[in-house]
Amino acid sequence: MIRVVVVDDQELVRAGFCALLDADPGIELVGEAGDGLSAVELVRSHRTDVVLMDIRMPGMNGIEATRLIRAMPDPPEVLILTTFDTDENAFDALAAGAAGFLVKDTPPVQLLQAIQAADSGGAVISPATTRRLVDHLVAARMQRDRPVPAGLETLTEREREVLALVARGCSNREIATRLRIAELTTKTHVSRILTKLGLDSRVQAAALAYQTGLVKPGD
Repeated sequence: MIRVVVVDDQELVRAGFCALLDADPGIELVGEAGDGLSAVELVRSHRTDVVLMDIRMPGMNGIEATRLIRAMPDPPEVLILTTFDTDENAFDALAAGAAGFLVKDTPPVQLLQAIQAADSGGAVISPATTRRLVDHLVAARMQRDRPVPAGLETLTEREREVLALVARGCSNREIATRLRIAELTTKTHVSRILTKLGLDSRVQAAALAYQTGLVKPGD
């Protein structure tokens, strides 16, 4: 028997999950809670294998509750079930120790399979979330493996600061004001940057700053 706790602040939602679990002969419903703190106390007082955890709840949210539960000796696995399928929620949940991240409209059969998988030590993530996480990992890998153009590593810390401001569209006067240096000194820095990088213009320098990740869109 897989011992399961259901945590959700909406009574109707909890009732639906509990009815589904009660109908499965391989699952024992240990109890239910309407907030994170009650969930932590329930798990501490009852032997539990898997916790179905909502995120947005009054008082302690599901992420913090997951973190506390996973810090217990011999903790149960936690499956996050949420309406808010965002990258931030997914990353926070997995970082807190959750074994899975699913949306609440997951079909009943798949939810039961997810509980079994979590109890067996597996990880379960909804397909849409998995795709986004993979995209993030690929983007991070590409950024990490991107070769550094010849000369970029020779820039001084000050020259990198100047290059970053050039990429943000700052004029020499604006750069001088921000860095509290003379405008002539700024011109010298820009000239040296172009020479070291083998570039012909500030536009090329700005493009290179974005391509190498020195400056990111939105910075």
